Amino acid sequence: MDVARLRGDFPVLARTFHGHPLAYLDSAATSQKPVCVTEAESRYYTEHNANPHRGVYELSVEATDAYENARVRVARFLHAPDANGVVFVRGTTEALNLVASCLGQSRLQPGDHVLTTALEHHSNLVPWHFLRSSRGVTVDFVRIDENGRLRLDDVDRLLTSSTKVVTFTHVSNVLGTVNPVRALADRAHEVGALVVVDAAQSAPHRPVDVQALGADFVAFSGHKTLGPMGIGALWGRTELLAELPPYMGGGEMISEVHADRVGYREPPARFEAGTPNVAGAVGLSVALDYLEAVGWDPLRAHEERLLRRFVDGAAERFGADVRIFGPPPGPDREAVISFSVRGIHPHDLASLLDADGVAIRAGHHCAQPLMETLQVPALARASPYLYNTDEEIDRLLDGIGKALRLFGGYGRPAGPYRRETKFTLTS
Repeated sequence: MDVARLRGDFPVLARTFHGHPLAYLDSAATSQKPVCVTEAESRYYTEHNANPHRGVYELSVEATDAYENARVRVARFLHAPDANGVVFVRGTTEALNLVASCLGQSRLQPGDHVLTTALEHHSNLVPWHFLRSSRGVTVDFVRIDENGRLRLDDVDRLLTSSTKVVTFTHVSNVLGTVNPVRALADRAHEVGALVVVDAAQSAPHRPVDVQALGADFVAFSGHKTLGPMGIGALWGRTELLAELPPYMGGGEMISEVHADRVGYREPPARFEAGTPNVAGAVGLSVALDYLEAVGWDPLRAHEERLLRRFVDGAAERFGADVRIFGPPPGPDREAVISFSVRGIHPHDLASLLDADGVAIRAGHHCAQPLMETLQVPALARASPYLYNTDEEIDRLLDGIGKALRLFGGYGRPAGPYRRETKFTLTS
């Protein structure tokens, strides 16, 4: 993979901060955008902008075609059987809220059971928490082992005939853990549960084949896959989408409206009330073209090399002063690198690195229950992507060394996993 050539497609990477070239290592939060994506968005607004679906004039037809062609492109990216299962949303958060809300209206009853995991982003926790309050459902969590992998014995223990939904992340945004989606989906389906998968962190890094995964609903965000912010997709089995009530009401999602009744369109239109983000859909389509042109195998090899460079470099240079969380490098680990540095709060470390032009994330990463399980208040996180280089990983390591010298390395490393901890959301 020609990283130097790819970097030329991302003008922001040429910027300097505090006198240092930018080393952007926060792609798990949002990826940078290649010029072809921003140009496609701009071209839509300057040459093709109109409200789709609503006009018989040619410009509106162009906008409609652009939007629906993007839907077909997303379906192809997800290896979906057809485009009718693709619902455009603002991102994974809206997609998961849509599924939870619509299932709460139509399928879930008081006492029904939702099973999720200790690895989840808040976007896949809070919507189910809403249903605890509004519908009286119960929520349980599959624990993780000492390497950050799901405990499959917990899955068997917690799955019951009352379990109606099993929902989990494909790849952890904190630990990089790649979950065995098909195995989990098969177990869930044995008890008649629906399977909802958060693919926000997998879609940018590995193929997402919704049919092979065996899931019922899959969500991902455009802004993490080189695309624009404010656009994403929910894929659902068409027969299931057809059973769900609308998520929001308004124009486009109705077949007819009268004083005494309302009729709704078939999916996906039923779930796309209002004027859609056509430019975002166009940009996402171009981003997916770009990402797949890079190639999944070269991307995987590149990211794993960067991950190993950090892991090996940290072990050699810092030993126990740096603790890396999650599984070791391998097929069930993506290059999401959360770590702690002895005696240094993650926010202080991130600020020191920023002074050298190195951008990482610090905090609970919208995964506070996972932080409780790991017994840490926060973690630093570096998340390299296709445009990052070996030299940038070395700059990150150099910055950690500088911080340790500045702080003197005093303090205690984060404690061990609390292996038997079970946590629950509270009202």
